[in-house]
Amino acid sequence: MKIQLSTDKTIHGNESLHAHFTSFIATELDQYKAHIFNIDAHVKDENGIKTGRNDISCLLEASLEGRKTMIASNQADTIELAVSGAIEKLKHALDTTIGRNENHSKN
Repeated sequence: MKIQLSTDKTIHGNESLHAHFTSFIATELDQYKAHIFNIDAHVKDENGIKTGRNDISCLLEASLEGRKTMIASNQADTIELAVSGAIEKLKHALDTTIGRNENHSKN
């Protein structure tokens, strides 16, 4: 599973930030690695340099084998919370889609 992380110009996406979040995403989605071949993670500050609540957003695009791309997003006060929330939403969508397809193939 290949993971690509991009940030906007207001979030300083240094190597340690990229390494931390790509590792975090890989660990959290490890149980789905047989179904996902690519994840694009986009993190941005919705308000730019201004402060505000829930102004960090994370959009995850998961490319699945033989299926349409799944997208999950979340907004929060921090990068960690935005990424975690998007991962949880993506997990739920993957459970629903993968479970539905596996149940269908058993019938």
